[in-house]
Amino acid sequence: MESESRQQPWNKGATSAEYAQRQARRPESTPETARYLAIRIRLQLRHRIRDLALFNTAIDSKLRACDLVKLRVLDVAHGGQVAARAMVMQQKTHHPVQFEITELTRQSLRDWIETAHLRPEAFLFPSRVSISPHLSTRRYARIVHRWVAEIGLDGAAYGTHTMRRTKASLIYRRTKNLRAVQLLLGHTKLESTVRYLGIEVDDALEMAEQTEFEE
Repeated sequence: MESESRQQPWNKGATSAEYAQRQARRPESTPETARYLAIRIRLQLRHRIRDLALFNTAIDSKLRACDLVKLRVLDVAHGGQVAARAMVMQQKTHHPVQFEITELTRQSLRDWIETAHLRPEAFLFPSRVSISPHLSTRRYARIVHRWVAEIGLDGAAYGTHTMRRTKASLIYRRTKNLRAVQLLLGHTKLESTVRYLGIEVDDALEMAEQTEFEE
């Protein structure tokens, strides 16, 4: 396998639409991933730098809205470079949680930090109103609803928890590894992860049937 440094940029030699079509044909693609791909492509084509960075960070981090909006530049970038991984303390559980920052997200964050001239100690997504130093959870929710409405879906049917759940659900579908998803979401109990992902009884039974103890 070629090293990461030798891999081609995601959009080299292809338009955003062509990239979207290729991704949609991938075996693991689902209607849910297609919807989020449509949002990302729309933000890219419209050069909405802040929104693209927010969208990508929300998907990768799998953070609750209250933690996402309070991210600071120094949480994700060091010495002018966006890190491949980050760790934050969760407001709800007071436990740390780690998340990966993919190359696509790193690039969008670099673009946003540079465009907004953000200093290391600054909030990553500052508020555009004076009453709050960072984006509020309510404002973030309205932004998510707008993204969904712009691709022709009912914005009221999607929320910030949908953003948090997206990548976690994809990881579960690919691996069936509940423990890994629990760690990524920062849940203290596995039961919380089961409820959060909406795993059905049939899924649980299928996993149990595939697990055998050797004598």
